[in-house]
Amino acid sequence: MPTYTESYAGKINRKLLKKQRIIAVAAGREPADLVLKNATYLNVFSNELCRGDIAVAEGLIVGMGEYSGTREVDVSGKVVCPGLIDAHIHLESSLVSPTEFAKAVLPHGTTTVITDPHEIANVMGTDGIEFMLEATEGLPIDVHFMLPSCVPATPLDESGANLDYRAIDSFYDHPRVLGLAEMMNYVGIINGDSTAVEKIVASQSHHKKIDGHAPGLSGKDLNAYISAGVYSDHECATLEDALEKLQKGQFIMIREGTAARNLDALLPLLVPQYYSRCMFATDDKHPSDLLEGGHIDYIVRRAIQAGVDPIIAVKVASHHAARYFLLNNKGAIAPGYLADFVVVDSLEHFEVEQVFKRGKLCFKDGKVTAFETPQVDEMLHRNARDTFHVARLTEADFADSRPRGVIGMVPGEIVSTDEGYADRIDLDRDILKIAVIERHKNTHHIGIGYLKGYGLKRGAVATSISHDSHNIIVVGANEADMAAAANRIVEMHGGITVVEDGQELRGVQLEIAGLLSERPLREVNDDLEAAKDAAFTLGVSREIDPFMTLSFMSLPVIPQLRLTTRGVVDVITQQYV
Repeated sequence: MPTYTESYAGKINRKLLKKQRIIAVAAGREPADLVLKNATYLNVFSNELCRGDIAVAEGLIVGMGEYSGTREVDVSGKVVCPGLIDAHIHLESSLVSPTEFAKAVLPHGTTTVITDPHEIANVMGTDGIEFMLEATEGLPIDVHFMLPSCVPATPLDESGANLDYRAIDSFYDHPRVLGLAEMMNYVGIINGDSTAVEKIVASQSHHKKIDGHAPGLSGKDLNAYISAGVYSDHECATLEDALEKLQKGQFIMIREGTAARNLDALLPLLVPQYYSRCMFATDDKHPSDLLEGGHIDYIVRRAIQAGVDPIIAVKVASHHAARYFLLNNKGAIAPGYLADFVVVDSLEHFEVEQVFKRGKLCFKDGKVTAFETPQVDEMLHRNARDTFHVARLTEADFADSRPRGVIGMVPGEIVSTDEGYADRIDLDRDILKIAVIERHKNTHHIGIGYLKGYGLKRGAVATSISHDSHNIIVVGANEADMAAAANRIVEMHGGITVVEDGQELRGVQLEIAGLLSERPLREVNDDLEAAKDAAFTLGVSREIDPFMTLSFMSLPVIPQLRLTTRGVVDVITQQYV
C-alpha cells in the first residue's frame, strides 16, 4: 500500500506541475512552447473567423490573443482549422500498415481517426484487435477504436473467429476504445436476437457509443433498431434515407470513400437546419485515393466547391465527430483543447500546408516529420503472416451446372440487384462465375454463384479481401483460371491477383492477415494500379474498382444478393437462393 500511495502522489505532483505551467503560460507569465503568430482561425463555437496569436503549452492550446513563445510560426494570410477527424474507417482498407496510413493522411490534415478493426478481427479474432491496438500506439495521429460487433457479420458467414460480447468485453477498458462498431446485423437487432442485442447491452453497460449500419432501413424496423441503442449510420445513399434517420435522432456519417460515394446525394444535409447531426467518414479508402485525392480534406474541398458554407464543412469534418465520440478536448481551437491544427491556404481552396499534432509540427513543405514505427508483439506478428489454411484447388472444384443466383453489380455503389438465375458462364450476357472459398479452417467449403456487370472477358480475378469474413473471392470467365487465381492467393499468404491462361499477369501481396502489406504505400499502390490495368485489359468494366467492388460481393448485410462460402444469399430475407 505505501508503494501505491507514493507512486500515486508522485503522479499527482507531476500533473500538478504541468497544470500550473499551463496556467502560467495562458496568463502570459511564461513563454509558450509554440505560438502561431497572426493567425486567422476558425471558431467552431461562434461560427466565424477570428484573429490573434494561438499559444500552445504541454500539447494544449492555452490561449488566443497576444503571446510570445520559444518557437513562433508566422501564419499570416493563412487559415488555421482544427485537426480533421474521420468518424468511421477500416484502416485495413488502405492495404498498408497503420504506420504507412499515418504517413499518407497527415499531409491531408487528418489528426484523428475512429477505426473499426473488424476486417482483421474476422481473420484473427481478438488477436487481430490486439495487433491493431499495438500497431497504432504512439502514431502521430490519434487512432481510436470501436470494437467489432459482427464477427462474423451474420450466422450465414464463415470467418476465422466468432466473437460474442464476452470475447470483446475486456477491450472496453482500453483508453482508446470508444464503443461498439457498426451493428451490421440489423436484421438480428430488429428481431430481438439475443446474441446481437447482448452486444449492445454490454457496450451500454460500459457507457459507450454504438454505431449503426442499416442501409435503407425505415419505418417501424428503423424505430426498433434505434430504440435498441444505435446512435449513428454511415450507410445512407439517399437523402430520404438520411433524413428519416436524422429526424429519428441518429447522427449521419456522410461517407465518401473508394467503394461508396454518398456526398453528392447528401449535400442537402450540409445546411444550418441539419448539419449539426452530421460527420464525415470514408469507411474504406484505397491507396490511390489517399495518394491522389486526399482524405477528409478531399471531402471538405468537394463540399465547398458544391456551395457548402466552408465553416459548416470544417465543423462537420472536425468538431462534430469529436462531440459525438465524447472526445471533449478535440475539434476546436480554444483554451484547453489539444493543439491539433491544420494550416490551409484559404477556406475556399482548402489546401493543407502545415499540420501540428499536440503542438508538434508533423507536416510541412510536402514532408511528414519522421516518427518511430510502433512495435507489435512477435507472436502476434508471426500469427498474422500465417492465416491461410486451404487445400490446393482444381478446375473441378468450380465446375457446377446447377442453376445459381445471379448477383447484379451497381456502378458506384456496393448494393447489388437480383438478376435471377444462371447455370453457366455467358460472356455475351456478361454473366461470369463467382466463388467464395473458406480459407481459415480448411473446410473446403466453396460457395458458387454468378455475377453480372463485372465485364470480364478472359481469365480470372481473385482477392483475399472479401468483406467481412475475408475468405477468398474469385470471379472468372472459366473455371481453370479461377482455380489458378485462388491457388495464387494462398501461395502469397494473401493479396490480389489477375490471371489468364493459368499465369498471373499482375498481383499485390498482402501478407498481414491477407489484408495488409508492410511495404511503403506508393509501392503497394503501384502494384495495385498495375493489377487494375491488367484487370481492365481482360475486360473488367472501367466504371468499377475491379477489386474493392468485388470484395463487397461477399458481405451478407448489404442488399440484395451476396455470396458466402455456402452459396448465394438474399440479404433481405437472410435465405439462400
